[in-house]
Amino acid sequence: MKRKTFNIENLVRDNIKSLKPYSSARDEFKEFDTDMIFLDANENPFENGVNRYPDPQQTSVKNELSKIKGIPENQILLGNGSDEVLDLIFRAFCEPKQDNVITLPPTYGMYKVLANINNIEEKEVLLTKDFQPSVKKILSKVNKNTKIIFLCSPNNPTGNSFLPEAIDELLVSFDGLVVVDQAYIDFTQGDNWLLEALDEFPNLIVTQTLSKAYGMAGIRLGICYASAEIISILNKIKPPYNVNELTQKKALERLLKPEEVRQEVVLILQERTNLVSELKTVTYIDKIYPTDANFVLIKVDDATKRYNQLIKKGIVIRNRTTQPLCENTLRLTIGTSIENIKLIKALKEI
Repeated sequence: MKRKTFNIENLVRDNIKSLKPYSSARDEFKEFDTDMIFLDANENPFENGVNRYPDPQQTSVKNELSKIKGIPENQILLGNGSDEVLDLIFRAFCEPKQDNVITLPPTYGMYKVLANINNIEEKEVLLTKDFQPSVKKILSKVNKNTKIIFLCSPNNPTGNSFLPEAIDELLVSFDGLVVVDQAYIDFTQGDNWLLEALDEFPNLIVTQTLSKAYGMAGIRLGICYASAEIISILNKIKPPYNVNELTQKKALERLLKPEEVRQEVVLILQERTNLVSELKTVTYIDKIYPTDANFVLIKVDDATKRYNQLIKKGIVIRNRTTQPLCENTLRLTIGTSIENIKLIKALKEI
């Protein structure tokens, strides 16, 4: 299905429509590689690699992402981690004390935090027992002030991907934005159909990250793919130098080594298979949930007890028992072969 009509201007906050963005020195002169004398930005003139302001549009990184993903550069926004990207979406489209968003617990906790920070009502619609979106229930919660539906697929903490037909139905039926958080997409076996559908669904926003498969959590680089119109709106409100020079350089270095990244993903998936096989032999594990991510959710007899026992053995995992539908569950990240062997040994000893 293809969405027939959608006008993004109907969703943008009035103050954002009239906003004149800050114009930095590097916005006015963009030839970063030209041999010029730069006396425009009040920088320290002594070269040390980071004395100049970074490219505010991260042109080199976007250019490489454009080649890899097949998405035009004007449909890409980069942020200081995906959390900044998500916050920008809230600030551009949600009017404080008036609008609302819909989230699908159990899910990534920052959606709730960002809603609270921006003074936006959060409506929760629980996933089904199979951890899938209940489209009818979601749409029944929508009113004239519902601006965004947040989907995390593969979902955190459950690990599973959402059915494409459910996402497709929401994109067609909902008159607001559908944000699909794909932080773990590189660990899935399916193709990345959502990026290919951006032209079909002007209300679609896809977020990704270099923190997971690319192994760059420490540099904080989040990615947003959307229509050129949405990206233009987000560019109006992003801080001028939100992605620093060191992050841009490290990100580009990593993006230019796709085979290295692919091999690491292959190893993680192999270790995931091995770990799941071993988990089946642990007597107090009641269920191992299907996963498309670099982690696995398990249900045990007493999650808090097992969590504390593993801490004493020097192993830190995530206790998810307080989350809806996740009673007595633990989330285990896939580590190295040695780390996974130690985890299984500890699980069998406690």
